[in-house]
Amino acid sequence: MGLEKILAISGKPGLYEMNAQTRGGFIATSIVDGKKISVNLRHNVSVLSEIAIYTYTEEVPLGEVLQKMKEKEDGGEAIDHKSSKAQLEDYFAEVLPEYDVDRVYASDIKKIIQWYNLLIKNGFTDFSKESAAENKTKDEEE
Repeated sequence: MGLEKILAISGKPGLYEMNAQTRGGFIATSIVDGKKISVNLRHNVSVLSEIAIYTYTEEVPLGEVLQKMKEKEDGGEAIDHKSSKAQLEDYFAEVLPEYDVDRVYASDIKKIIQWYNLLIKNGFTDFSKESAAENKTKDEEE
C-alpha cells in the first residue's frame, strides 16, 4: 500500500485508507481503530501522495519528507507532535533544512509529525512513491 491510498479527511482525526469508491464518494477505513466510514464528495479530502512541502527552491513531496524522518529515526517514532513550537521547528529543520519557514507553519509541522508517528505505529514504513509504481508494474506483468 502506497501513500496514494492514505487520506487525510478534514474534520476527522487521524488518517484513513481508501477501500472502495461509491457513486457519491468512497469508503475509507481508519488507520487508528479500523472503523469504516463513508466519505462523500463534500468532504475536503487530501491524498498524502499529492501533498508537498515548500522549500526555498522547490516543493518536496510529503513521501520524501516522511522517508527522511524514517531515516533520521531508524524506523522508529519521531518526537511527540505535542512538543513546543520551537522543538517541532528544530526537529523539522534537521529533517528538511531548506524548508520555507514563512510558508510552512508550526501547525503543518505538527500534523506531519503526527501523521508520521501514526503511520509508523501502525506498521506503514514504505513512503516512496516509486516502489508503489514498481509494485503495480510487477503485478501487471504477472
